[in-house]
Amino acid sequence: MDFYSQPQRLTHLCNETLDAPMTEAERKAMIAAAARKIEELFDILRIDHVNDHNTRDTPQRVAKMYVEEILEGRYTAPPRITEFDNAQAYDQLIVTGPIEVRSMCAHHLMPIYGAAYIGILPSADGKIIGLSKYDRIVEYFASRLQIQEELVKQIGGYIMDMTEPRGLAVRISAVHMCKTQRGCAPATAAAW
Repeated sequence: MDFYSQPQRLTHLCNETLDAPMTEAERKAMIAAAARKIEELFDILRIDHVNDHNTRDTPQRVAKMYVEEILEGRYTAPPRITEFDNAQAYDQLIVTGPIEVRSMCAHHLMPIYGAAYIGILPSADGKIIGLSKYDRIVEYFASRLQIQEELVKQIGGYIMDMTEPRGLAVRISAVHMCKTQRGCAPATAAAW
């Protein structure tokens, strides 16, 4: 019996990273165990995943998608971000965005998609990072089950820790399919 066939004690919130990145072998074992559980769910829902050509490989595809895409930010190390000394003592506002946001609602497991905007007021004696790094930071924290307000806070906290700016604003405007699919309002915004 492998590690993932036994119920595990949950020690991390859904939008937190694990203590250490998973190895390739651990990822493969997780995908296999998750696929078995998705097969079990299909059986309960009376969806034929053995004979139906439409759903035959769906449990494996869904399990792989969750581990390697939707929840990737839980299982991998943060993106490598090289911060630089603010050699020119630049202290004016820098704004970047729209940055694509794709995440998954922690409440209903439905997609969240939209755009993030980040405004940084660098400290003259602090650090700066390249604009493309903000995209990687957003993608990393969005790649897990999320609540939009907590996603904004995680992105902001990480950037504050990396660069120690004089000021920072993070805004996400997103469509939550858990709302739109159930006939509720189309978009929400959160800011930090």
